[in-house]
Amino acid sequence: MIRTSFNDGWQVRPKANPFVELAGSAVPFRPVTLPHDAMIGQRRAAPEGEATMDAHARAYFPDGVFEYRKSFFVPEDHRGRRVFLEFEGVYRDATVYINGDYAGQRPYGYSGFLVDAGRFLRPGQDNEVRVEARVHRDSRWYTGAGIYRDTWMLVGGLVRIAPGVRVTTPDLDPHRAVVEVAATIENDSVALRTVELVAEIRDAAGTVVATDTAKVTVLPGEPATARRRLYVFDPSPWSPKSPSLYSCEVRIRDEDGEADAETVVFGIRSLQLDPRSGLRVNGETVKLRGACVHHDNGILGAATHARAEERRVAILKDAGFNAIRMAHHPMGRAMLDACDRLGMLVMDEAFDMWTSAKSDFDYSLSFPEWWERDIEAMVAKDVNHPSVIMYSIGNEIPETGSAAGAAWGRRLAEKIRSLDGTRYVTNGINNMVAVMADLKQMAPQTADADGDNTGINTFMANMGDVMNMLSTSELVTERTAESYGVLDVAGMNYSDSRYALDKDLFPNRIIVGTETFPTHIDTNWRLVEQHSHVIGDFTWTGWDYLGEVGIGRPRHLTSEEPSDLLAPYPHLLAGCGDIDITGHRRPASHYREIVFGLRTEPYIAVQRPEHHGETWAGTPWAWSDSISSWTWPGSEDKPVTVEVYSDADEVELLVNGRSFGRKPAGGEQRFRAEFDIAYAPGELVAVAYRDGAETGRHVLRTAAGSVQLRAEADRRAITTAGGDLAFVTLTLTDTHGTVHTASDRPVSLEVSGNGVLAGFGSAAPATEERFDATEHHTHEGRALAVLRPTGPGEIRLRASAPACDPVEVLIKVA
Repeated sequence: MIRTSFNDGWQVRPKANPFVELAGSAVPFRPVTLPHDAMIGQRRAAPEGEATMDAHARAYFPDGVFEYRKSFFVPEDHRGRRVFLEFEGVYRDATVYINGDYAGQRPYGYSGFLVDAGRFLRPGQDNEVRVEARVHRDSRWYTGAGIYRDTWMLVGGLVRIAPGVRVTTPDLDPHRAVVEVAATIENDSVALRTVELVAEIRDAAGTVVATDTAKVTVLPGEPATARRRLYVFDPSPWSPKSPSLYSCEVRIRDEDGEADAETVVFGIRSLQLDPRSGLRVNGETVKLRGACVHHDNGILGAATHARAEERRVAILKDAGFNAIRMAHHPMGRAMLDACDRLGMLVMDEAFDMWTSAKSDFDYSLSFPEWWERDIEAMVAKDVNHPSVIMYSIGNEIPETGSAAGAAWGRRLAEKIRSLDGTRYVTNGINNMVAVMADLKQMAPQTADADGDNTGINTFMANMGDVMNMLSTSELVTERTAESYGVLDVAGMNYSDSRYALDKDLFPNRIIVGTETFPTHIDTNWRLVEQHSHVIGDFTWTGWDYLGEVGIGRPRHLTSEEPSDLLAPYPHLLAGCGDIDITGHRRPASHYREIVFGLRTEPYIAVQRPEHHGETWAGTPWAWSDSISSWTWPGSEDKPVTVEVYSDADEVELLVNGRSFGRKPAGGEQRFRAEFDIAYAPGELVAVAYRDGAETGRHVLRTAAGSVQLRAEADRRAITTAGGDLAFVTLTLTDTHGTVHTASDRPVSLEVSGNGVLAGFGSAAPATEERFDATEHHTHEGRALAVLRPTGPGEIRLRASAPACDPVEVLIKVA
């Protein structure tokens, strides 16, 4: 079918009550280009009274019902043809109307779906499509709202290739690959039709490497699956290190010529799994250096732009990750495409809930009726992507500790296997959540017996130990055995204490840490390396996100902030990502790179001097209250703690040439050494030594003198096609380029030419500033602007800040 973008020409508004609209009080529509997040532009506010968990979860954005509409002309030659509208994702409870008539719906906000539009269209005139989306206390994180992924119009004849040509590689050796191509041919005419099917495989250079032709007869109203086996000799296998891709074009011809064509991209690779060799990709054992990632794009909100996804995957890979767990919902196509191109392995997750609700009005209300269709949508989306190696059927599902829940798990796992037997099935099981019902019964007795009054700070600080201790109990072992037994890989959230235990209890059990504390990566990774049946670790999280505000914020016992797990308004971010929402790597990211064995140079992080000596009270998701900066005005001669991360035997710290001695580092010291010294502006140097010889050094310098504003685009040339964007990093520096982390100020933007400002903001964890405004304060000397092209030509961005000379960036658009 002919596929064309349907993203332009939309309008949106908060949905109007029809009776209010009759009175003339409705909010007017405003123009938008998809993908679009209708929530990110809403006004955040502190809740009246005590904040609910839902308010924290969605970062204090309001609920809402949003209405999109688009007018489009349908040419006369579409009469008698099949026309579909495809939505890759609408959050949430989407309802679609065409020319005023109900045309389709989809409750789940993360499933793509097709709407059969042809029967409602009026060829030769303008038509209107209207989409409603609802968000109301239905998630544990910021979801955004509206048509946040791409849309398409598909047009085809009565005899056509159905969307979704499937390509698999069931047999691979170094000399040849068997490629199986399956295409469904549909016939909506009233006559039997015979067509000629041609399948053609091309390598990355466009050279045809395999082809096949076959006759296919299709009965009226009875789709026929044409399955062909082609052979690619001397193949280039896809892997994280070498992500080689191929394309497969399928064409059908009848007596009048070519009737239809579809092209898909795929990779040739094999997967193997066993407890002795672990996970093997093309015969090579791979340990998953994983990042859990939510779907929002920070200052862009939930809108899924292809370039934003590509940039995010590239930054994650540069930081040392080789796998992403999409948490806790199916990944969008744009990110899957980026993972294929860049060589990032994917665990794609279906649901955050089954039949037990986690929020008042979440997907559990629709799950019993819709789960099969949503599983089918996920697998159909993923099946050609070589990056996808594993499907997760859920995350922290309470039912997994019961027999009925295990039966649900089996049902889901077998459904996936019936659709795709080439990948593995897991489930992110939280053992504490699985036995929560038992814990609730035990809790009053425990509290009475122990007289527990330790408070939330102590509980949160010890959360990891509590969860690990519980995970090894006989109660968990017994209650979860069947739920783990239906899986190919036992996904465990915060349960690394079971890794060694299960090697003996369940010798055929293969484990992956589906969700782990970032502060435990050194001990977790040691376990991954020690045990062949443990195939990897996925940290919570690789990339910071909106909502679940403050779970990773730094806290001290002297803090005046309430001791709740989640933070009060105006907190905006979770604060637990290795990489912040602008794409800047935080200290935890560099530490992890050292633990993974991917960085030999040491890394310096400095704890904020104003909290020196205070007792730490952060959660296990919270890294130390540190940044990589030696600019602390007002703290001269005051004590400061300097963290040095290194895999070397020892590290030496020097300030302005004066040595403060050497301290042991490496794995036995959890890859870190700490120095308590007095702050003195100038140069801070950490030198790493192994066997007495220097292996690397890291230098920080104090920003001095006047503050300069700098602007740097990630690319100076972009295109109007494929969801392209330009990312412009704005920094406050001194004349030598050292970032002024302590001189934050507002930055104002002016955008002219063939583009618009798609988002502007910083990684400030708590702020009332908006991402759709043209002025925003820097955070620790940094901010990010995102530009979206509107046509060929040039985009000019002019940035200004108090006491700084203005700067300009010019982006060419082709």
